[in-house]
Amino acid sequence: MKMGCILTPTERMGKSKLFRIFLLLGSFFMILLIIIYWDDVASNHIFLHNVISGSQSSHLPSNVRSFQNQNEEPVYSEKLPFTSDVEDILHQILEFTTKGNTVLNEHKDQRITNKKSVTERLEENFRGYDWKSRHSTNSNRTHSQIERKQLVSYTCTSSSLDFPGKNRTFDDIPNKELDHLIVDDRHGIIYCYVPKVACTNWKRVMIVLAESLENQGMPYLNPLEIPREHVHDVNAHLTFSKFWRRYGKFSKHLMNIKLKKYTKFLFVRDPFLRLISAYRSKFAIENEEFYKSFAVTMLKRFTNHTDPPKSVVDAFAAGIKPSFSNFIQYLLDPQTEKHVPYNEHWRQMYRLCHPCQINYDFVGKLETLDEDAEFLLKLLKVDDLVQFPPSFHNKTVSSWEEEWFASIPVEWRQQLYKLYEADFKLFGYPKPEKLLQD
Repeated sequence: MKMGCILTPTERMGKSKLFRIFLLLGSFFMILLIIIYWDDVASNHIFLHNVISGSQSSHLPSNVRSFQNQNEEPVYSEKLPFTSDVEDILHQILEFTTKGNTVLNEHKDQRITNKKSVTERLEENFRGYDWKSRHSTNSNRTHSQIERKQLVSYTCTSSSLDFPGKNRTFDDIPNKELDHLIVDDRHGIIYCYVPKVACTNWKRVMIVLAESLENQGMPYLNPLEIPREHVHDVNAHLTFSKFWRRYGKFSKHLMNIKLKKYTKFLFVRDPFLRLISAYRSKFAIENEEFYKSFAVTMLKRFTNHTDPPKSVVDAFAAGIKPSFSNFIQYLLDPQTEKHVPYNEHWRQMYRLCHPCQINYDFVGKLETLDEDAEFLLKLLKVDDLVQFPPSFHNKTVSSWEEEWFASIPVEWRQQLYKLYEADFKLFGYPKPEKLLQD
């Protein structure tokens, strides 16, 4: 037996460690190649509905972007000694590749932009759709969209109004605050849903487009056939907040790609009317979940019911429920958000969708829902695949505002306006002067 062929324990450990390093390097570079390939292919195949897929700049500087896991911040496991250098090298390569792609795209976009008229450039700020193919009826809608987007941009950059989170970057947004951004990879769409703004039907539309739910083995084709309980199931949608769990450390890079290349839209409404609608649907009728989570707190804090009924059925049978005035008190109470953030049904719209960090391509309004929905689906070139469900006309209407706020002291109304002022100004809703005056 030749003793020279026998490896010592130290040599065996060295080769094993070297093998692990090469295996790790190979895995990282394979993932890197897949990401780079996906980045290059996406603009040519996934986004055929765009005539010009220009790079989208944010309202903030170019260092704006990021996110993590469903309801918690990512917890990094401690690096093993032999992987730290490899990960650092990979990070540098990935950063270099991303910057290189950005520079190339900017040069390409510059050549295209220089050939266009001022009017065409202004229109192409709204994502490069085939505007020429739309008849004159849509020109007003196009102009309206440009105005809405410009107003958002102006409000985000103006020093005349400050509000929490205005000047932070996308990287600063906690992962748990990205759970309203629904992604459809099949058609290159990102939708930020705002509760009480037709979000149930828009979620239905997203399910049909993404084919994320099936009925007897077949994807739903008709939005109205999707049961309501499935529409709001978190498992029915891919949201940004789930990316960390899926993609780990590469989630930020993937999100940057999608924000740059996908079409992003949201729908908004008058902030005070949204609050009235939230109260009507969650507290004016029996709702066990909201009764236990919020109504009981309101009753204990702002009424004489120190020990309210345990169930909403018993409470309504006894004629006990929080008033609209109690609801407003709850919103204005500084203690409310010390315990838990506002529920999504009355949380400010800018806190749900981050318009100062995300450059939305389409801003729809509930007040013009039917026209905006039709226009948007045509722009996305999916109007042959899905139609927005017909809207009902029993929505909370503006003429009710004075009636609902009649019992609310003027001082409270003024405080409430300050609380939601950013939503009013960002999305072009006039200040309710009459409500705010003595």
